[in-house]
Amino acid sequence: MNNRQHTILAILLAAALLFSAGVARAARIKDIADLEGVRYNQLLGYGLVIGLNGTGDDIKKAVFTKQAMINMIKRLGLSITPDVFRRMKTDNVAAVMVTAELPPFARPGSKIDVMVSSMGDATSLSGGTLLMTPLKGADGKTYAVAQGPLAVGAIAFGGKAAKVQKNFPTAGRIADGALVERSVGYHLPPSGDLLYQLRNTDFTTAAHMAEAINRRFGPNTAHSIDSGSVKVLMPQDYKNDLVTFISDLENIDVQVDVPARIVVNERTGTIVMGKDVRISKVAVSHGNLNLIISESTVISQPNPLAAGQTVTAPQTTVEAVEDEGNLVVLDMGVSINEIAKALNAIGATPRDLIAIFQAIKAAGALQGELIIL
Repeated sequence: MNNRQHTILAILLAAALLFSAGVARAARIKDIADLEGVRYNQLLGYGLVIGLNGTGDDIKKAVFTKQAMINMIKRLGLSITPDVFRRMKTDNVAAVMVTAELPPFARPGSKIDVMVSSMGDATSLSGGTLLMTPLKGADGKTYAVAQGPLAVGAIAFGGKAAKVQKNFPTAGRIADGALVERSVGYHLPPSGDLLYQLRNTDFTTAAHMAEAINRRFGPNTAHSIDSGSVKVLMPQDYKNDLVTFISDLENIDVQVDVPARIVVNERTGTIVMGKDVRISKVAVSHGNLNLIISESTVISQPNPLAAGQTVTAPQTTVEAVEDEGNLVVLDMGVSINEIAKALNAIGATPRDLIAIFQAIKAAGALQGELIIL
């Protein structure tokens, strides 16, 4: 085997070990399901970043930046005459959108991280400071207020002829940059029922989850509603201690069932195969077709006494080379380990494997789902 074949085999075997380990070991409920109503909430705000070293918005073009500056100055009790308004010129201010996620049970006074992204034509937010920015939820209410210096983690330098840039200097982050002003509470339904939603819907996993809860807290405590929901009735012993009940429940181990699935990404050549993928007996032959295209310029020079002119013409040469394809037979019900060895034997690259799996699926020999990203 060459190095390329060893690499392919190692990738597929690693995927097999990853999936087999995940199926053999049970997962906790907190790792596979979420309690309905306990979730993050998106926050959004519009603000200004100041203190930029000539890398801010061009306020002649970014009218919204200029208007935001005027509104801010007015809120501070200063007045601007029309003449000053027309002559206003600065490049150390940038209009930005501020986003954040409000975690569940966040109380007033707690702090959350915020992301700051440029809206206008600013070239860098490095060294800037975000001014006080209210962050609102989907209901239009203010839940947090953000302010502070940005950590950009990027650089951008250059002149008229060249430029050097690392990462994206027009976006930054402020750790603990927003102060929570309003909380989003969780209220237990009057019936005392809890509804858990599986992150990866599956009927078998939902049934296993209900069975595990009933073994821990007694019969009829939980039942699966569908492939993605499990309803849990709080026992009488926990009526006055919701936190302890949820803690005990979410630490229960559940046997997770993984569907037979192959996921491929054609853009990157990434292939992930599930442990339960099986293939019916099929013969596979795959050969690579290489096209070699070369171009050269032919110069036609007339005789010295002729009246013609020197001309040039492009000349293109195309050569097709097809590698010999080996035939490999995959027996019925082979495992992912055997698939990896068999396909590696014919020298298939990751991108070749994508085409092979598509052909096996089209032939009806793939016992599983093929997902192409």
